[in-house]
Amino acid sequence: MIRSALGVLAAVALLHADGARVLQTNSAGDNIHVIDPATNQVVGTIEDIEVPHGVAIAPDGMRIYVTDESLSTLDVVDAKTLRVTKRISLSGRPNNVDVAKDGSHVYVGIAEGTGAVDVIDTTSLTNVKSIPVKGAIHNVYVTPDGKYVVAGSIPSHTINVIETDSNQMAWTLTLSAGIRPMSFTRYADGSTKEIIVQLSDFHGFAVVDFAARKETRRVTLPDPAGQKKETQGIQGAPAHGLAITPDGKTLWVTSKYYGYVAAYSLPDCRLLKVVQVGSHPEWLTIPPDGKNLYVAIAAEDLVAVVDNQTMKVVKTIPVGAVPKRNTSGILRTD
Repeated sequence: MIRSALGVLAAVALLHADGARVLQTNSAGDNIHVIDPATNQVVGTIEDIEVPHGVAIAPDGMRIYVTDESLSTLDVVDAKTLRVTKRISLSGRPNNVDVAKDGSHVYVGIAEGTGAVDVIDTTSLTNVKSIPVKGAIHNVYVTPDGKYVVAGSIPSHTINVIETDSNQMAWTLTLSAGIRPMSFTRYADGSTKEIIVQLSDFHGFAVVDFAARKETRRVTLPDPAGQKKETQGIQGAPAHGLAITPDGKTLWVTSKYYGYVAAYSLPDCRLLKVVQVGSHPEWLTIPPDGKNLYVAIAAEDLVAVVDNQTMKVVKTIPVGAVPKRNTSGILRTD
């Protein structure tokens, strides 16, 4: 047992030495804050990206990809210098972004017109394909097994599932409301089990069986007794942030109505705890070591840090104007 614990500690130390980072975009600014989760300090900024929307880290840690709403580009950032090295034109105004598990392609959700998912080749750094989808895309994710890209549309209420091998549409599912943030549970072999999805104007989340392609349940977040509901600036999204711990046992969900994050056990979706974090919590991310949850607090220009074991806020970190989307991973800084 002692040897096992020492091994875990050594792995975590190596993770931080190799450059574990949290990247926090600031939706009303022109920069992204870089946080070291070992110290919970801001250790750098990525500048000169006006209205950054989504952010993703390449699997090898050498690049950061940022969707630039002001220029309708995908901005490529060198992980060591934190400088933009290239801007790639997109087919329309982008929202969120994700990267293939092998790093070969970047997938960008296009929020204009009829919508699309643009495919960027990371070797040539060119836009090689624009995949037609059902509805303008808000968020886009690569499934944990890397086999699919899942793109959600607010106006069409549709989940679009694309095969990464062919970059062709596999299937779609239309729900009762706009598709907001998503996360994924998995089977023991790593394949996708469920999509956890937040919906427009719903204070909670839905669960979609991936293989059956149907919604199986909805969970409504609690209304704390005696607490006033915040209705200003909700933008049709009373719950707008999801994260699952690396062990797959805990789901975190934000409540913009009440300024909290709620922890649910998986797979039973049983409420474990409600943690007050601040006004208008948005996106969530958990670094690979799984120690802490990082919560973008949009109305206070902060990131709140919640310990995943004690489920308490352990720190708040000042960042830029109106922080929203975030991610975490390993950056190559050598």
